[in-house]
Amino acid sequence: MSAAEDYPELPKVYDTVVHMLAEAVSRAGDAPALECQGNSLNYTEYARCVGGFAAELMNMGARGGRVALICGNSIHMAIATFAGHAAGAQVVPVNPIYTGRELGIVLADADAKAVVYDAAAALVEPIAAELGIVHRIMVGDGGQGDGRSLDAWRDDASARLPNELPTPESLATLQYTGGTTGLPKGVNITHRQLAVNISQREAAWPTRPGDERILCVMPLFHVFASSVCLHPAVYCRGTMVILPRFHPGMVLDAIESSRITRLPAGPTILHGLMGFDGFEDRDFSSLRSVYSGSAPLPEETLHKWQAITGCPVLEGFGQSEGGPVLTVNWEGAGIVPGSVGKPLPATRIEIVDVETGNKVLPAGEQGEVRAKGPQVMSGYRGRPQETAETLRGDWLYTGDIGELDQDGNLYIRDRKKDMAIVGGYNVYPREIDEVLYTHPDVAEAAAVGVNDAYRGEVIVAHVVLAAGSRANAEELIEHCGRNLAKYKVPGRINIVNEIPKTTVGKIDKAALREISAAEGG
Repeated sequence: MSAAEDYPELPKVYDTVVHMLAEAVSRAGDAPALECQGNSLNYTEYARCVGGFAAELMNMGARGGRVALICGNSIHMAIATFAGHAAGAQVVPVNPIYTGRELGIVLADADAKAVVYDAAAALVEPIAAELGIVHRIMVGDGGQGDGRSLDAWRDDASARLPNELPTPESLATLQYTGGTTGLPKGVNITHRQLAVNISQREAAWPTRPGDERILCVMPLFHVFASSVCLHPAVYCRGTMVILPRFHPGMVLDAIESSRITRLPAGPTILHGLMGFDGFEDRDFSSLRSVYSGSAPLPEETLHKWQAITGCPVLEGFGQSEGGPVLTVNWEGAGIVPGSVGKPLPATRIEIVDVETGNKVLPAGEQGEVRAKGPQVMSGYRGRPQETAETLRGDWLYTGDIGELDQDGNLYIRDRKKDMAIVGGYNVYPREIDEVLYTHPDVAEAAAVGVNDAYRGEVIVAHVVLAAGSRANAEELIEHCGRNLAKYKVPGRINIVNEIPKTTVGKIDKAALREISAAEGG
């Protein structure tokens, strides 16, 4: 039975993303599909390139195995992702700026049949060779002009998608979690789970067929970019405009010159754009919505963005294990500030006690968020114990602390592992972050709990001031004291030039805890 027959209440559900691309070609072959730095492909050319590379991967024996993609944002990364799927392989997106140690861990765990990369040959080649990965393909210019072009098939009418496409039950993606604590875990996602989640997202954030231009500045190896840039663009037969890297001026120029309609962007990107000189004077008239995800969005950021641009910010919640999208603020339903919205169709969200995970808590009480839906992962690759801890029954235990209001809107308060216990009280650092963001001189803030001999833990906050601001730590502590119970007020606030981020732009709480502890908590 196809995925579409299983979920008739959803917008069209394709068997796989390759079937989705095939329909886009049949219905809009001449429509622009990809644009990047002056290069472009229409849908017919896109499918030829995908089909040509897929045939090559199949000749390497990739069907049923895994193909690692170590590429930055480019047309090549988009082609390689769809080609891996079309070849019947499980695609393994890998962060291209990983160190040799990090890269070796992921490639060894994935046991890839082939590796596709666009730079750092001196790093990738010896690791892949040591692991016995015979098929190693450099694409693009590799930084030296010596990589292969994956758009070589664009004008070859004989290059086409394979006759035998993957099945809904086959594995589509092996998405590695960030690995900020311990070793990264590979999340197994089937084609059915992937395709259903695309249609679930489409139900809540509907696109306009043939009339969307989606800007992709988020990294394409990350699940956020694939779920709200790469796949929606093909679903609606629109155009994905790719930026190789983030620079606020480049993003603002692209919004204006390319008439971008949808902007997926994490909070770090929104902060960078709003802090850029001349932001208020830019033309945002083409933008229909901003999709925010991958990290918590401060309410002040949401309000400021909308006040200046007139464009709504629709925040959602998910994780790699969740397929990835679980809840969103539905387009046209009114935004609930501070909330990550309501569950997608066929998705259930519950709040359970942190200790056992068995007691369902009522609206207004905080606990661990658990989720159930057809998009939830099959499990972690080669990690049965961790799979059993995360998937209990049909429920995915997210590790996030949240609460539901009376209307079913979900609020994420913090990560379970980030909760601090100060003098016996549970403290969620994100609440302190939100209070700090309400101070007019604060551009960015992040609080963490660190060990303290007297209170168990103490809160330390790190703050980047807005340009030209002169606030000091004492003033910010007094601000917190006026808005928080005494035990939640930071014991210390550090004024810093920047806050450390992970490779995908999330605030690196682990690094902040180490810094705070080294400074004496």
